[in-house]
Amino acid sequence: MTELKLPSIDYAALAPTLIMLGAALFGVLVEAFVPRRLRHVVQLSLALLAVLAALTMVVLAADERTITIGGAIAVDGPTLFLQGAILVLAAMALLLIGERTVERGGAFVAQAAVTAESADDRRQAEGKNGLTEVYPLTTFAIGGMLIFVAANDLLTMFIALEVFSLPLYLLCALARRRRLLSQEAALKYFMLGAYASAFFLFGVALIYGFTSGIPGRPAGVDFATIDAAVTNSPASPVLLFAGMAMLAIGLLFKAAAAPFHVWTPDVYQGAPTPITGFMAACTKVAAFGALLRVFHVAFDGARWDFTPVLGVVAVLTMLVGAVLAVTQTDIKRLLAYSSIANAGYLLVGVLAPGAAGVSGTMFYLVAYGFSVLAAFAVVTLVRDADGEATHLSRWAGLGRRSPFYAGLFTFVLLAFAGIPLTSGFTSKFAVFGPALDGGQAWLVIAGVLTSMVLAFPYLRVVVMMWLSEPGESTPTVAVPGGLTSAALMIGVLATLVLGVAPAPLLDLATGAAEFVR
Repeated sequence: MTELKLPSIDYAALAPTLIMLGAALFGVLVEAFVPRRLRHVVQLSLALLAVLAALTMVVLAADERTITIGGAIAVDGPTLFLQGAILVLAAMALLLIGERTVERGGAFVAQAAVTAESADDRRQAEGKNGLTEVYPLTTFAIGGMLIFVAANDLLTMFIALEVFSLPLYLLCALARRRRLLSQEAALKYFMLGAYASAFFLFGVALIYGFTSGIPGRPAGVDFATIDAAVTNSPASPVLLFAGMAMLAIGLLFKAAAAPFHVWTPDVYQGAPTPITGFMAACTKVAAFGALLRVFHVAFDGARWDFTPVLGVVAVLTMLVGAVLAVTQTDIKRLLAYSSIANAGYLLVGVLAPGAAGVSGTMFYLVAYGFSVLAAFAVVTLVRDADGEATHLSRWAGLGRRSPFYAGLFTFVLLAFAGIPLTSGFTSKFAVFGPALDGGQAWLVIAGVLTSMVLAFPYLRVVVMMWLSEPGESTPTVAVPGGLTSAALMIGVLATLVLGVAPAPLLDLATGAAEFVR
């Protein structure tokens, strides 16, 4: 009889993930047993404390380099850096999610099952307290993201993908106002996300078939086995290339890269703005963290094969994001196409060879996350009687009506445009430099040219805010509560500091750029 040997588990290395998933489960119990009037404070406090505790464990594990749970989870420099980034950005997003003074009752619907545009829907929009189920859903998503960037085999990565995707599908449908738009966004995200997950899973099956037949090694989907198969497998390379393509489709969908980007503008526009910010910052970190691990660890031996294809995807993504951003009339859709273009710039970093590309990409993810959360924090403040005023024509003259917040938004837009002394400039330099050193000048040229095109819609908004006269339709800027103020100030200060003095974070990213194999 064969003795069953259980894999060893390093619980200290897994502590950040366990804390977040434990907090999510505890949040479900809070919904069941805590009185309704207390749930908001309890749930928000629980989520923030869990994020803080998980971040503390990440810091304490800074020197940890291990593969645990039978090879399913890798804890190394990129894992810890990306987990820390997700947790810091998630804390900012939770501050925006928890805000209830900008709009009475918060940004979320009071009852998810209420019929859109009905009398009950109109009554709940007038100020009933929003759902508190958003907190356990958000913490589940954060926990899934922490697993996603640490996954060391494709099945673990797929499970993590579903753990953080399913809560996001629900969260997108919970906007207090414009309920039909919110529900439409969630349905589109869910349907297209299901297709992307199916592609990913089919890719896993093809890669498993490719790894069969390695001399002296069983088939598997862990990254070490895949790496060995790329150079030694007698199986047809068609399995490898088809599997890589399908895996890339699943990951590039989450990264919002063209041509898998079509969900992004509608979902960004329809979802509650705090959730849009959460997705723009944290989901991007998770998606590119997984892309880095898959293509730098599992398929590194096939770099000559996948680099030209992903390079074309990167150029297409930059072009689509930059050109279509020019045509947008809604600020959230404009930021969505900006996010797509930034996914193209990040792909340049992913394709840059060696540790320099990894560190540049990780720095870019953090810098962009702070800026985009600050941008969406300002969007939550520009409002009229019907809620957020997101049409660009409504922002005309905003600089004269509220110069402070218009100034902050202008600074963030200049960072997106890559103006020197902002994080946008240093982050683009961090990904374009290694690509240029690696002989990929064509990607850098495409990035510079599309950055010039993308600057136009940003500057158009700046001109509209400052050089137009405020009209009767110009909305007011709500006085932010403490939570929104904190998130906004953190984002703006980080954008400034990472532009003026980026060396500490760059050094941290450089020191954390080595994967365990």
